[in-house]
Amino acid sequence: MKANHNLRGAFLSLMSMGLYSTHDAIVKVLGVTFTPMQIVFFSALISFPLLVVVLLRDQSGGSLRPKNPGWVAVRTLSFVATAVLAFYAFATLPFAQTYAILFATPLLVTVLSIPILGEKVRARRWTAVIVGLVGVMIVLRPTGAPLALGHLAALVSALAGALAVLSVRKVGDSERPVVLLLYPILANIAIMGATLPLVYRPMSGLDLGLMAIIAVLGLGGTLLSILAYRSADAGVVAPMQYSQILWAILYGALFFNEWPDKQTLIGATVVIASGLYILMREASPGRSATRPATDASPRNDLPTQPRPRLIQRLLSGGDE
Repeated sequence: MKANHNLRGAFLSLMSMGLYSTHDAIVKVLGVTFTPMQIVFFSALISFPLLVVVLLRDQSGGSLRPKNPGWVAVRTLSFVATAVLAFYAFATLPFAQTYAILFATPLLVTVLSIPILGEKVRARRWTAVIVGLVGVMIVLRPTGAPLALGHLAALVSALAGALAVLSVRKVGDSERPVVLLLYPILANIAIMGATLPLVYRPMSGLDLGLMAIIAVLGLGGTLLSILAYRSADAGVVAPMQYSQILWAILYGALFFNEWPDKQTLIGATVVIASGLYILMREASPGRSATRPATDASPRNDLPTQPRPRLIQRLLSGGDE
């Protein structure tokens, strides 16, 4: 029975990653014409009706004022930076390169958990982190082609994503989930809206339709991810995230005439292997089997992807 549940969970997670990758491909298409600020603004704005539904369905009670304003501010700013920089990276870098760099987020979560959460990282996990960062350096090829702003954007996006994850771990038990969703979405709308007069380009009906599709794909990916984690062990579900490198190669070849070179593939393999090791260590007996793997995913912090706990509450009518 458990084997069947794990198989179902793995399949649902693979479908989720497929939706996320399609989401990123559309971002890359839109990024040819529009700035990341405009894309983030409209994708967040279109997501706002979902936020209203969540607020109406949330029965946990309490105020919308943060109990930990400093950490909520850290999450909010990290959330905004993650989205804008990731969207810029997707628009300017080959698909596979961007993913390979963003896959460093779980590694950075491990490193930053020491000063922020006071966690202890033993020698084996330090080794995995170092190996993973070597993989990122292989992708960046410092002795080869010159680095572009897209590479820096992807690296900083991975760092900001790690900070967003750790801020949720730090205060997630004391803050209402709706608070952790509300402020980043509002910040995206406010901050990106402030820049809009400087960067706005007219949008056709097709462009707006693609923005709406981004929001729907983000929601669909999140829902499938929730179902996956409900069905199977986190140690089975979380590694499916790395299937995105396959989607990146497929979409890159079909739509963007991109073919990953040898260095990208080698570097991605190293990063994935180190990330898998850390995930297996987190899921081993005596450690939380769900929280690290779920929270460590960089996907959960894009503006069109509501936090899983919020959607769980929405689906269950607020009874969870």
